[in-house]
Amino acid sequence: MTGTIANTGAIVAGTLVGLTLGKRLPERFKAIIMQAIGLAVILMGLQMAFTAKDILLVTGCLLAGGITGEGLKIEQRVESFGQWLKSRFKSSSSTFVQGFVSASLLYITGAMAIVGSIQDGTIGDPRTLYFKSLLDGISAIAFSATMGIGVIFSALSVFVVQGSITLLSSSLLFLQEPKILSAINSTGGIIIMGIGTNILEMTKIRIGNFIPALLYTILWAYFYN
Repeated sequence: MTGTIANTGAIVAGTLVGLTLGKRLPERFKAIIMQAIGLAVILMGLQMAFTAKDILLVTGCLLAGGITGEGLKIEQRVESFGQWLKSRFKSSSSTFVQGFVSASLLYITGAMAIVGSIQDGTIGDPRTLYFKSLLDGISAIAFSATMGIGVIFSALSVFVVQGSITLLSSSLLFLQEPKILSAINSTGGIIIMGIGTNILEMTKIRIGNFIPALLYTILWAYFYN
């Protein structure tokens, strides 16, 4: 669990730094930083999505995942949890929920979180998660400077998700197979692109509802030859 603990701590530390810097930034600087983050997130998603080897797989899993997530109201439930956190900690930030949801989805969507957690749990090698911690900590500075305190609670999402994978790692070794990792990356990339478009306020995509697509992607890649 050392890798996940380090990752959680890096997000908390990055958020605290970002909050300190954010108080000193004029709104016009916050706006341009937000746009830079949105563009960078879209680029990250594109790089991951372009690794897709089976467009049918990605399309089918996104459709099935989106319908499943819509039926389960995942996005609504995540936002409700964010609203509860906001009221629980008496935050006045207008972007609290957006910061929590966007950062959480970005940090847990991708192969690095899965592979790193499995490596940490099976062979005690946290190096992948240490590298992810560095990336997440830096991005948390930018996120929190513009979105506020809500970003810090994404550390809780990372701790729960990556910690669970680490504890169950001996049963999840199949997730490290190249074909499965490639599928996760490509589908996860599309989801991350959606996060970027939301940050840029180009449209409002209920990204949380697409999370089941990752599960369908894993099952398809595992069983489909």
